[in-house]
Amino acid sequence: MVEILQLMNVQVLEAEDASAGIALARSERPDLILMDISLPGMDGLEATHRLKADPETRHIPVVVLTAHAMRWDEQRARVAGCDGFVTKPIEITSFS
Repeated sequence: MVEILQLMNVQVLEAEDASAGIALARSERPDLILMDISLPGMDGLEATHRLKADPETRHIPVVVLTAHAMRWDEQRARVAGCDGFVTKPIEITSFS
């Protein structure tokens, strides 16, 4: 996915885990965050909740990515503050 976005001239920043992602969002203020639900340590929904609770990052749209979409996952993502929900495998045309 990173390579495809870079081919579309999108600058991509990556984080190893949710805590690093939150710190990166605070320091870099990206235009969009693509958040995986399954992350080591803190999951992506908790990370999203923390980003949306922070005045410094709450304006950044967060789109959740998941390979394990259950019926209730999208609802949980919305409650956490996610602005979008995409299941893997991803249709790249949905980002163009």
